[in-house]
Amino acid sequence: MNYLKFDKEQLINLEYSLDKEVLRSNRAGSYMSTTLNGCNTRKYHGLLVSPIENFGGEKHVLLSSLDETVIQNNAEFNLGIHRFKGGVYEPKGHKYIRDVKFNRIPKITYRLGGVVLSKERLLVEKEEQVLIRYTLEEAHSPTTLRFKPFLAFRNIHQLSKANMFANSKFHTANNGIFIKLYDGYPDLYMQFNKEVEFIPVPDWYYNIEYIEEARRGYEYLEDLLVPGYFEIPIKKGESIVFAAGLNETKPVSLKQRFTKEVNKRPERDTFLTSLDNAAEQFILQRSDETDIVAGFPWYESITRQTFVSLPGLCISLSDGYSCRRILDTYVKFLKNGFFPDHIHNSNPTYHSADASLWFIWAIQQYFKKNSNPKEVWKKYGNAIIEIFEGYKNPALDYIKLTNEGLIYAEKAGTALTWMDSYVDGQPVVQRGGFAVEINALWFNALCFALDLADLAGEYNFVEQWKNMVEKAGNAFLNTFWDNRHEHLADVVNNGIADWAVRPNMVIAAAMDYSPLSTEQKKSLLSVAKRKLLTKRGLRTLSPDHLRYKGVVEGGPREREMAMHQGTVHPWLIQFFAEGYLKIHKRGGLPFVKQIMESFEDDITEHCIGTMAEIYNGNPPHKARGAISMAWSVAGVVYATHLVHNFKE
Repeated sequence: MNYLKFDKEQLINLEYSLDKEVLRSNRAGSYMSTTLNGCNTRKYHGLLVSPIENFGGEKHVLLSSLDETVIQNNAEFNLGIHRFKGGVYEPKGHKYIRDVKFNRIPKITYRLGGVVLSKERLLVEKEEQVLIRYTLEEAHSPTTLRFKPFLAFRNIHQLSKANMFANSKFHTANNGIFIKLYDGYPDLYMQFNKEVEFIPVPDWYYNIEYIEEARRGYEYLEDLLVPGYFEIPIKKGESIVFAAGLNETKPVSLKQRFTKEVNKRPERDTFLTSLDNAAEQFILQRSDETDIVAGFPWYESITRQTFVSLPGLCISLSDGYSCRRILDTYVKFLKNGFFPDHIHNSNPTYHSADASLWFIWAIQQYFKKNSNPKEVWKKYGNAIIEIFEGYKNPALDYIKLTNEGLIYAEKAGTALTWMDSYVDGQPVVQRGGFAVEINALWFNALCFALDLADLAGEYNFVEQWKNMVEKAGNAFLNTFWDNRHEHLADVVNNGIADWAVRPNMVIAAAMDYSPLSTEQKKSLLSVAKRKLLTKRGLRTLSPDHLRYKGVVEGGPREREMAMHQGTVHPWLIQFFAEGYLKIHKRGGLPFVKQIMESFEDDITEHCIGTMAEIYNGNPPHKARGAISMAWSVAGVVYATHLVHNFKE
């Protein structure tokens, strides 16, 4: 069954297919991404994009694309497609596409005259290698395939330009070649499962145009080197497998390897299995560490987003092993109760006032599945104690637990919450002081830790902190609630409350432990429903606010200005859904189910089978930002599983 479907009549329409992107990643940190018709529209697109150890593990585009040409009766049909400067498409291989199917892996079918050729692509799960299988479904004459590799060998954030330093010399490998354009890079092996002829004709292709980069206000023209081309005969019914990777492979095993890798992929026959498939792509394994990639194509891991994403990506996928591995990886980086913003930065920064609280929240979700308090406390109790002490006696003078029992965080010119976009070196949204979601997370962490410690028999911890609960709860209500309003203040500083309607208050309503009454939760959720809820998640600011920006467009500065001033973030939907069901119980189930079903339209509109980072606040809520984001997928997965498994 093919759940992810496309209009066959529109596949040759560039406007239709260029806006739909394809992404696959693997546990080794590599990814493959392009558009539905194979035309790269971003500098981040490529068939093999891998982390390079010699360059600090940063991702580099090695094989940008591979043009295929079908040769029959001396006639050539080029299936490739590139956009060159001025909007010129050459060749125009998209006109031969007749069908695209997404099940375990994508399959594109081309028809040219009496020839029908299918193409299937995948990444090997734990290696820097892409495999492409071509099958000649129909042919009435002898047929030859020609393959022309376009090489980049550059960082994903940069562009390649023709130069005299690129080394186009190649070496022969078994059924292929290996080559590296510049010193410091590993060799790129390109091989086939059967004997192939390589014709060295090195040539630069100039001014390939990436329209998405132009739209985003960046440089958008690139030159790519083609070292030559491969030619190989193919018979009707025959399959040929092409491999590109950082290590030489045994050609005889390529067909078997392809089949083995396909069988590892889950079926994508429903909305939920499609999202589960997407969720798996963010899990990264490196030696003894397991991590979460925050998003594709340009993000690495981000500590706060890792903890927010963890329940949706791992627990909802019944992957407790990865959950533990990720928590264990991160706990090693805990210092004086705080986590660095990025765990692998050589010069770590500590600007996440809430990351440690999200860590405890993630443990809380893990505990719900594990249900062994002694085991959970034994594993993470010391980290919880360190976090509590870190807020109480802070090593960071800009984050502290006040005498009233709330957490205050403020640092000049620095964003300490998740709303961390910057323009001209300053946070767009100034949220210094008492932030509502940080203090909701703190109250929840306090209550959860006390209950866990009590169940585990850690009574010293309970005695030390039990009196804080009532104090923190009262302070929360006195600070953030005012009967003259129907919702919580977003942030309070020096006694001045910001009553802008933002989604951060929804997190307070969703926590298992909250100082809010049922009526208060119901009231703020009603406000969020009226002013923030969309079919793609929650807006970051109500449309009736003077600073609301409903569209993310323009250059970097304009986009950053809109990022948290009305833009929709899908990850927040899990907290709205959870809070709403806690209040309305089974009576709220049809409404929440309807919300989650509305997300189904998106997974064939932008990046196939996944969720983007952000969406415009204004209808029709077009996708923006990173094409696939971990906490976006995690939030929708979490909420969807919540609906499917709802129990009062």
